[in-house]
Amino acid sequence: MKQLLILGLSGLCLGGSVMHATKKKGPGPAKVQTSQLHKAIKKEFKAVKQESDANRWVDSVFESLNSDERIAQLIMIRAHSNLGPDHVRKVTQDILDNKVGGLIFFQGGPVRQANLTNYYQSISKTPLMIAIDGEWGLGMRLDSVIALPRNLMIGAASDSTLAYKAGQLLAKQCRRMGIHVDYAPDMDINNNPNNPVINDRSFGQDKYQVARMGVQMIKGMQDQNVMAVAKHFPGHGDTDVDSHLDLPTIRKTRAQLDSLELYPFRKAIEAGVQSIMIAHLYVPAIDSTPNTPTSISYKTITGLLKEEMGYKGIVITDALEMKGIAKFYNGGEEAAQSLLAGNDMMMLPSTAEGSVDAIRRAIRKGLISWDEVNKRVKKVLLAKYNLGLNKPQVIETANLANDLNAATDTLTRSIAENALTLLKNDNNLIPFNQHTPGKVAVIAVGADVNNAFVQTLKQIRPDINSYIFTARQSDAQVTQVVERLKKDYQAVIVGLHNYGRRPANNFGISRAERLLLQQLQQEMPTATVVFGNPYAIQYFCDAPTIVAAYEDDEVTQKAAAQLLFGQLPPKGRLPVTVCQNFPYGSGIVTVPKPAVAQAELPRVKPETVGMSSEVLRKIDVLAKAMIDKGAAPGCQVMALKDGKVVYEKTFGYFDYSQREPVTASSVYDLASVTKICATTLSVMRLYDEGKLSLDARLGDYLPWVKGSNKEGLKIRDILLHQAGLVAFIPFYKEVMTPAGYPDTTLFHSYADSTYSVRVAEHMYMKNSYVDTMYRRILDSQLNPRPGYVYSDNDYIFLGEIVEQITGKKLNRYARETFYEPLGLSTTGFRPRERFQLSQLAPTENERTFRRQWIRGDVHDPGAAMFGGVAGHAGLFSNAEDLAVLMQMLLNGGSYNGREYIKPATLKLFTAYNSSISRRGLGFDKPEKDNGKHGEAYPCKSASPLTYGHTGFTGTCIWVDPQSQIVFIFLSNRVCPEGGDNKKLMTMHVRENMMQVLYDAMATKK
Repeated sequence: MKQLLILGLSGLCLGGSVMHATKKKGPGPAKVQTSQLHKAIKKEFKAVKQESDANRWVDSVFESLNSDERIAQLIMIRAHSNLGPDHVRKVTQDILDNKVGGLIFFQGGPVRQANLTNYYQSISKTPLMIAIDGEWGLGMRLDSVIALPRNLMIGAASDSTLAYKAGQLLAKQCRRMGIHVDYAPDMDINNNPNNPVINDRSFGQDKYQVARMGVQMIKGMQDQNVMAVAKHFPGHGDTDVDSHLDLPTIRKTRAQLDSLELYPFRKAIEAGVQSIMIAHLYVPAIDSTPNTPTSISYKTITGLLKEEMGYKGIVITDALEMKGIAKFYNGGEEAAQSLLAGNDMMMLPSTAEGSVDAIRRAIRKGLISWDEVNKRVKKVLLAKYNLGLNKPQVIETANLANDLNAATDTLTRSIAENALTLLKNDNNLIPFNQHTPGKVAVIAVGADVNNAFVQTLKQIRPDINSYIFTARQSDAQVTQVVERLKKDYQAVIVGLHNYGRRPANNFGISRAERLLLQQLQQEMPTATVVFGNPYAIQYFCDAPTIVAAYEDDEVTQKAAAQLLFGQLPPKGRLPVTVCQNFPYGSGIVTVPKPAVAQAELPRVKPETVGMSSEVLRKIDVLAKAMIDKGAAPGCQVMALKDGKVVYEKTFGYFDYSQREPVTASSVYDLASVTKICATTLSVMRLYDEGKLSLDARLGDYLPWVKGSNKEGLKIRDILLHQAGLVAFIPFYKEVMTPAGYPDTTLFHSYADSTYSVRVAEHMYMKNSYVDTMYRRILDSQLNPRPGYVYSDNDYIFLGEIVEQITGKKLNRYARETFYEPLGLSTTGFRPRERFQLSQLAPTENERTFRRQWIRGDVHDPGAAMFGGVAGHAGLFSNAEDLAVLMQMLLNGGSYNGREYIKPATLKLFTAYNSSISRRGLGFDKPEKDNGKHGEAYPCKSASPLTYGHTGFTGTCIWVDPQSQIVFIFLSNRVCPEGGDNKKLMTMHVRENMMQVLYDAMATKK
């Protein structure tokens, strides 16, 4: 009937299309439409035929089975290829006598397993569904097969195509071995570092990353027609009990489960995962019935998974022999309880025969109907058909191991290149060949021989000497080894090898091994590479230079050695939090080129340059009052006189919780200070080089503004904020839904080729929307009358001009032209790429647009929507680096014997340049009648030569050439509630601190 109906509809469609086509002139379009329609009809008939063939096969097999044999189709039993004749006889008996539906293979060898599979299939009445638990490939179970990296290493890579390729390779291995189902991937969110069973089997602790990687692995597997199994529903990641040994309890609310643990499974269902495995867990928020693991919970399987979440695929239990359920049911009753709960297949019950008997008893008692059982039997048979089991399958054993291993090393290499994570690189120790003169040693801790890591290092640098410290060596030998290395070498590379994958007993890392690493890290330049589970890094969180390598195979060892010597860039991000210093997402993804060493700013007593130390201490009082009154939680303050540091202190904390103190290395969001420290400096350099004219028009540099009312704007007027542009455009308001949330068609929670503009954590904007933002600026109105309007749009245009002229992004041009040559280690855009979050001062707990705590992403939402690099905002720095930059300007554009800006250019840009405002070209300046008709700015004693800028986040930098003063003040006054906190301004904190500098000079005169 269905075929006739579709045929009739297709015929009508064909007739209508042909009649329509004949009305068109010329043969071309009609032929194309007719051809496309024929293809569509052909595809439609093919699908109908396949469905019909499948149903006929399912019905024929079903009818050939008696009632017990039908039940047995729902049972999967254990099989090994390394347990000998008795085990083979038992499996054979279950196949012949109990007619089980499938086998799940465990340990053994590829040829032995292939031969057994061929034999078992040959004796089975119904084709067997062959499965394996091979999360990281068949090498997880079979000797002579190379394993792939575990999921946690894949989770460290940002490229989800690697997960797809891993799934693809798993499936190809399975197909070569006659395996139809791989119980992978693990979709658990490992948010408990002490998890004894999931741990590095997970893609990480972030639900978006777990879902993204897991879905891609599922697609890779199923595209090769191997059934993927998302596990362990409803989420096994937040446990510290192994369900193989006992029943873990998840004490979370249903809302918490919905927002976290269930998220990856929802995404897997949306992606069409063919099977889901149910964990043995006790989750009272779902089912509080005592002694009811989720694997036999009707509320969990039928109520939540099937009815509420709408899952229609195969539902299978985790192994029913595990203690998480076996402690409550055995003898086959565990299988019956599983079926009653809603499972379609029962894996590894204690007995196949007993399981069939227990299920028959449940049917007789009316606990489940034959109709329901038969429906599930047909569901399993249809899955077998779709997996190709309707056709004979014989595994060819020739060249089997080589075929299984053919593509593994290549994929492992790609994963390693993308996942190796540089967590810390103090003093730019890495790359060694550029930064480390003198003798270098490598010590392989936990190894027994010079492994591939050591050998590769010696190939790269033949003069490296190698040592081994085995896990058997004692504490007493540590001091001797450390002293030897300190005496003979300028730096040491440490590889930590062969430790355990699970947290028990400190991952099997001996006390002596831990002491050795910690002493070396504290006492000499040391780069540590941790080959294995990254959670073990918790013992080395104070290491000055450390790399997470995730695995300990030869391919990863070689890649890690190449990374240390600059032959590979670090790309990975930590997929889990291992300690406070290394939270989730940590990873330095660019190793800077060696910078010219920053000349140390001389520190002197204020009295040596004519200032009073006692008066300068008033800054301390002002800072304390600022914090006490809630104007800002903390700050950095630095002042220079005559090129010498006379005051440098930090105060308070990153936020009002007072957990993270401000230090001299803390990095702040500079906000509009970006305008002079990145954009204006770049414009000045291009002006010096004759590449930019102040009297040129905007259209002379930016072709895309031609034809708009912005084409004729003069560069000089743009620098002075008097080109007539509106102050700013709230781009973020245009991307919000009526409910007040970012439009999901414009923002994704993860990056891909379409959504790669990072706006905040788990918030990536559609690339094309950047063009829309530029169009908004072009379409904005101009002020019809000349006047001064401070505008971010002026500097967005200027940043674009720099990029157009130089062919480089603004952040790169400023870094290469100024920051690196000056030796500035903290100044730059996108600080998350270079620093740990613990070094970055947070800004706002934003509640309107990004709806999260902003830390390491630019506070300004417009700059964030430009990807964190814009001409008006996005720069970060600490106070000392800014002091060097400003001292360079005070020196007339030179520093440490190198000229960056010509003195005449500096004088031009920093002078008053407008008759209608106080502005210089780019630079802010004191009011021309400073303090005479109102409050002084930036302070009452600042000379007319003074120039600098302030920033919305609570920052300022000022230079006074007349008094030879540099003043730097950095705070995060917007933390946590945003710009509504104006106490920093009403208390005149910055103005009063700067005035203290002048008062300290006046006191000494």
